[in-house]
Amino acid sequence: MRETVHIGTGTADENYQEQILPKVSRTFALTIPQLPPALRMAVTNAYLLCRIADTIEDESALSTAATLLSLQRFVAVVSGKEEPAPLARELAGQLSERTLPAERELVVNMHRVIAVHARLDAPQRAAIQRCVTVMCGGMHKFQRTASVRGLSRLSDLDDYCYYVAGVVGEMLTELFCSYSPVIARQRAGLQERAVSFAQGLQMTNILKDVWEDRGRGACWLPQEVFARYGVDLGQLAPGQTDARFDAGMHELVGVAHAHLRNALSFTLLIPPEEAGIRRFCLWAVGLAVLTLRKIAGTPGFTSGRQVKVSHSAVALTKFLTNAAVRRDWALRQLFERTARGLPLAGPEAARSAPRAAVHAPAPVVDIGAGARHAGPPGGGRRSEERSAQ
Repeated sequence: MRETVHIGTGTADENYQEQILPKVSRTFALTIPQLPPALRMAVTNAYLLCRIADTIEDESALSTAATLLSLQRFVAVVSGKEEPAPLARELAGQLSERTLPAERELVVNMHRVIAVHARLDAPQRAAIQRCVTVMCGGMHKFQRTASVRGLSRLSDLDDYCYYVAGVVGEMLTELFCSYSPVIARQRAGLQERAVSFAQGLQMTNILKDVWEDRGRGACWLPQEVFARYGVDLGQLAPGQTDARFDAGMHELVGVAHAHLRNALSFTLLIPPEEAGIRRFCLWAVGLAVLTLRKIAGTPGFTSGRQVKVSHSAVALTKFLTNAAVRRDWALRQLFERTARGLPLAGPEAARSAPRAAVHAPAPVVDIGAGARHAGPPGGGRRSEERSAQ
């Protein structure tokens, strides 16, 4: 394991990363500090860069062509092919009031995040740049066609989760392996489970935030699943009791549960000595399982707040996982107890399909400033805690 950090600590830009993180993600502000310093800085940097990309994609004031052009330029900035200041200035003048103040601040200070990125090790930069490139291309593909009718097939949900979360799982695997030769020996097993790990977290948030997303004109549920129960996703409204819809949600809880079992397997491949990395993974997995329990136990819920995990449950999850963090048998037992009673899909439902290589967003012809994303203003903004980034 690398014992030293190759980048300076305590600099203003690095301090800025630590200061802005809790403003844009409560979840990652909780888990990232568990990582060893050499990883903590890189993972924080990666999350903030992905959050900037998300902010660009979600901005309803930008036309489809302008959004894609901004994402192209952002990929170039992250890759060191373009300076960050001009893009940050232009975006700051285009962001609407719908953009959260912390997100606006992050965009304005893009140069500080890029400065930290430039000082990371080459393997870390390569992993992060690939993640941002793939995410910007795939995320835009789905966001521009978002609607309350949902996705057509379960495989479309898999693809969506890959572009907004799975690529993050792949990136984290590379960061972990570049950090530790011992972890690198488990690369094949980690890579096999990384996308599924991230999809388990992403699906949990999709199910939790289904009504908030619909209020913004988007639905990431697969019509294929709900059609089996006679449900038209385009006709849904919160508060309407519908056992058929609950049955579809129940099935998807089972799929998410299967992915989270892969997440536990991923975590147990991390050596017990790397307790901080294990905690980073375990806290996220534990909270996701608890959220699935709330979803499964609250049919007909109309708001993510109704199925949100309580502060006391968060504290208990941290305490129990910390106590068991170096003992695989104890972690397996803890998972089984927490997941008891949840529906569980077969292992084939959580098997990641191979995907073709995705590169930077392709150039587009300017179709005019009046063009907008499909759906109402605001499109399909993902909630603050939606991504596995």
